[in-house]
Amino acid sequence: MALWTSFLIAFSVLVPLINPLGTALVFLGLVGAAPSSVYHSLARRIAINNIIFLAIIELLGSAILNFFGLSLPIVQLSGGLVIAAMGWATLNDRNSGSHSRKQLEATDAEDDSRALDLEQKTFYPFTFPITSGPGTLVAVLTLTAHTSKGTVAKDVLAHLGVFLAIVVLSIAVYFCYAYAPRLTRAIPAPTAHGMLRVVAFILLCIGVQIAWNGLSDLLATVLHP
Repeated sequence: MALWTSFLIAFSVLVPLINPLGTALVFLGLVGAAPSSVYHSLARRIAINNIIFLAIIELLGSAILNFFGLSLPIVQLSGGLVIAAMGWATLNDRNSGSHSRKQLEATDAEDDSRALDLEQKTFYPFTFPITSGPGTLVAVLTLTAHTSKGTVAKDVLAHLGVFLAIVVLSIAVYFCYAYAPRLTRAIPAPTAHGMLRVVAFILLCIGVQIAWNGLSDLLATVLHP
């Protein structure tokens, strides 16, 4: 019972934060024209990275923050600024999302160096903060704190529930990222371009919101000590 309760709570909390469909559009805009094999390879690496990354945060997140003397508001502020900067860059990139179907279909001509460059970005920025940003980290840390208040057996089951939710969402990330180019082929190019701009703006707003949440908590400690 504790396993499935924890899974349902974690899944419902993390779905809007990870948002596989929404972040797939951002991922598509950042990668651009590339062979389908590259998309599948990147998606697989990102999904595995996401599982490992969030599992580490679940088990050791609080200890890591305490070791470096970091608070959650600082993580929110810094991470929010990073996400906002990426959203701003994508929003102002004239070539982002503007690839035609012919470009997307002629992906066999892609250079090996570009594929290697994309693979080097599988953790940063594709896994963090695009797929799992500061908001996700804070949510996982909060879920972990709430699952550590029972017996040892219940705590283990609760942690397994959170981990299971992470795995399920990472699998969803894989499929959404691997087949992201089909989103462009299924809809008109101008519409896809506009959608990527909207998503980039939303990413900018999310970054500002996360940064503001962290800044508000920091200002509260100064104004109301």
